[in-house]
Amino acid sequence: MEPPPLFWDSTYAIVLALMAFHPERDLQQVGLYELAELVQNLPGFADDPGSVSTQILLDIYNVWYEETTAL
Repeated sequence: MEPPPLFWDSTYAIVLALMAFHPERDLQQVGLYELAELVQNLPGFADDPGSVSTQILLDIYNVWYEETTAL
């Protein structure tokens, strides 16, 4: 069964996929360029790589941080 397609605006779904496929990643060591590559390499990523913006990447980063950091 193939995963559902991921698009840049699917922030939460992208974060869940990143957590599943890269649980060992230290988020503080991931820059925005690398984050874009990680997202584009996720199974099911179906969006135009060139259509990402810095704000989209920051949104993904922030949600990933919130999901992996105990408050």
